[in-house]
Amino acid sequence: MAEGKNLVGVDIGSSSIKVCELREGRKGHTLHKVAYAPLPQQTIVDGHVMNTSIVIETLMRLFAEHKIKQRDIAVGVSGQSVIIRKITVPMMTAAELDEQIQWEAEQHIPFDIKDVQIDYQVLRRHPDRGLMDLLLVAAKRDKINDHAQFIREAKLRPVCVDIDAFCVQNLFEVAVGIPPHQTIALLNMGASLTSLNIVSGGTSAFTRDITSGGNTISEEIQRETGMSFEQAEAYKCGDTSAGDGGAGAEQGGMVPQHVQQVIDSACDTIAAEIQRSLDFFMATSGEAEINQIYVTGGTANLSSLRAAIQRRARTPVEFFNPVANLTIDHKHVRQDIVQTRSAQLAVAIGLALRKDKEKRS
Repeated sequence: MAEGKNLVGVDIGSSSIKVCELREGRKGHTLHKVAYAPLPQQTIVDGHVMNTSIVIETLMRLFAEHKIKQRDIAVGVSGQSVIIRKITVPMMTAAELDEQIQWEAEQHIPFDIKDVQIDYQVLRRHPDRGLMDLLLVAAKRDKINDHAQFIREAKLRPVCVDIDAFCVQNLFEVAVGIPPHQTIALLNMGASLTSLNIVSGGTSAFTRDITSGGNTISEEIQRETGMSFEQAEAYKCGDTSAGDGGAGAEQGGMVPQHVQQVIDSACDTIAAEIQRSLDFFMATSGEAEINQIYVTGGTANLSSLRAAIQRRARTPVEFFNPVANLTIDHKHVRQDIVQTRSAQLAVAIGLALRKDKEKRS
């Protein structure tokens, strides 16, 4: 149950930091503040912050420049340091579950239980069978502590840590609505990671982080053509003005055919990896089909990738714009950020939905 004031959502990704602040009223949510800043390459590698001073400096600058006075924040985590399991346990009271959860977690978490922070959510109760379904989440303490430390050094207060995939689900539920009798897949496609969350019957049924994203495509262009990473990134995004100074101009601003072929091939490789995760879910869940795939995140802007996912999955793919059903406070939110960066804001907005006083439902 959500109570209290909304926290500021801070999404520290491998290529950029996104900060969002919401205001909640009788007519719904208003996007009150948005801040965005790119991070230099290698600042964050495989989810680990390699240069904390840059992250701290960027956070402080974003909050100052955009006059974000609220200092209580929610921050997201993802990647290999996070384990998510759907488990079934005997029916018990909330007090009994609090006592038992550590023991239950030990049976399902492949880390030393002393090294992780455990949380859970009751998904469904089955009184007729004396069982209940739980969503069990474990995150490595050292990663949470590291995040908390540099966030505090940026003069911010970390109140809530959430999982990126669930942030997207929470936003989707508010903005669009979760279909109660369908199975949908939510894909958040970032620079180095793609989070997959399959929601069935209104609750999360399967999550997986796939270690492929936009950088995978740029690196493949770089490898095949010898371009710099920056040039490859520009071609991937269709911005040939930052290319090698010749190819883009000669093609009249079009991406050269051989580069487009590399992009298409890399997109198909990522789509195949996503399909393997979808196939695994279908084989182990007993679900008949996935009705719809929704994609968001910066890399989801690539039409070649959306087409490849739809072709591989043989399921309709729809782009989910995180700000589509929000009121925008144009007095405080820069229009250029909303226009060019909206797809990258799903996690930050999902985090901004969290509140400083919440009770377990």
